[in-house]
Amino acid sequence: MQVPILKQGPFLIASVQSALSDADLLQLRDTLVEQVGRYRSRGVIVDVTALDVMDSFSSRTLRDITQMIRLRGAETVVVGIQPEVAFAMVQLGLTMEGVPTALDLEEGLAYLNQEIRTKGNETERHGR
Repeated sequence: MQVPILKQGPFLIASVQSALSDADLLQLRDTLVEQVGRYRSRGVIVDVTALDVMDSFSSRTLRDITQMIRLRGAETVVVGIQPEVAFAMVQLGLTMEGVPTALDLEEGLAYLNQEIRTKGNETERHGR
């Protein structure tokens, strides 16, 4: 299943509409990493609000996406993890360590805007 990816200013928003196969997750990863470079995006939001389950492969792939996009110079935030999904992930020992999360799209956008401001201030202080 193809995941729609919208460009919103300096950000990409990937809205997962339903459960994804492992192949779909890998395609999403590759597409996001490629589009960050193509559009010179500063941040990526992966909206998983529609998901009612997240397995170990999904959580590992989201961590990989975050790390790959960070290496491309952008930040990632995962939004919309449902309470039942969060509960199940904790029970199963699945972690999203190193992956910023936010309650919803609005909070995700606020997080990315803050990250951009923080990085901009650091760049100015270091004379770049």
